[in-house]
Amino acid sequence: MDLSAVRSRLDEIDGELLDLFIERLRLAADVAAAKATTGKAVFDPARERQKLARVAARTPDAYEPQALALFSLLMSMNKAEQLRILKAGGAQSRASQIRRALLPADTPFPGVASVVCQGVEGAYSNIAATRAFRVPDITFVRSFEEVFRTVLAGKATYGVIPLENSTAGSVTAVYDLFARYPAHIVRAVRVKIDHNLLAKPGVRREDVREVWSHEQALAQCADYLAGLDVEVHVCPNTARAAELVAQSDRTDVAALSSALCANLYGLEVIEADVQDSDANYTRFAVIGSRPEVFPGATRTSLMLTLPHEPGSLYRVLERLYALDINMVKLESRPIPGRDFEFRFYFDLDCPVGSPALDTLLDALDDIADEVWYLGSYAEVL
Repeated sequence: MDLSAVRSRLDEIDGELLDLFIERLRLAADVAAAKATTGKAVFDPARERQKLARVAARTPDAYEPQALALFSLLMSMNKAEQLRILKAGGAQSRASQIRRALLPADTPFPGVASVVCQGVEGAYSNIAATRAFRVPDITFVRSFEEVFRTVLAGKATYGVIPLENSTAGSVTAVYDLFARYPAHIVRAVRVKIDHNLLAKPGVRREDVREVWSHEQALAQCADYLAGLDVEVHVCPNTARAAELVAQSDRTDVAALSSALCANLYGLEVIEADVQDSDANYTRFAVIGSRPEVFPGATRTSLMLTLPHEPGSLYRVLERLYALDINMVKLESRPIPGRDFEFRFYFDLDCPVGSPALDTLLDALDDIADEVWYLGSYAEVL
């Protein structure tokens, strides 16, 4: 056969495949109705194994991997459609819950609000809060956990917490707190982090014997610090480090902190922009006590506990692929008390209200033991 004839035949086959695929998805409604009547679970692992075994038996060895991948994807899409149908409009529909949290299109993100941050005046969370809100009324607390508690107790409307740094990675303590406290992300803010070596007036770089800062800042300046021949001292946050240097009687200590802290605490900048990478950004989350989806939300965060068995994470990724949803972050955290079992945190790039996201939100219970919806939001750069 010449190329034109081959292409013509491929078009015929593709047309037949498409018709059969649509018919297969439409039959999902009948399967869902039957399972709703009998109470049978959407995910039937025994039937899936039998089905894939028959596919393998009928497929030439050279094409077996492709055939198994195709039919796994077909079954995944069919299960997603069944779950969407079973949950559509119901009280248990996550998609419906999120649509109820979607604020009117003319609702602006608040410019004035009570906000709680970890640290003291001048901390990077403080800077992120002033970026997220035009006039934040800021309360400072000692720990990230206190930020969650303050928001959930209604003592502040929002909290600002760091999620990850482009150089030092994720702030794992914060991810663990999302599993313990039912807070929701309503906005994300990306802040350029410029660390400065701060000391008392008159102190020279060669006088410094110790550098104090938060562990993330120390990690972000590791190469620079290696060239100073100094000891490092971990502080609760960068602004607190600057405050402690200012209060100390010593003249051989310095802090890694923001330039703002130099003005706040009467220090001088010995060296500016000492971070190892100039592309040094930290993502902060604005959290609230309930889901609020402001207009323009394009990112959704979920946390899942998956069965401790082979292929459980693959099934989630397969579902994302089938729905054409872009995953921009995947973080795993150990589950306390369960050896070598993990909870997974996903950031998804998908507009709120899109059919793909609605389907996904209502199509996770067959592949996840627990599902937390953490929020849908826009990210401010």
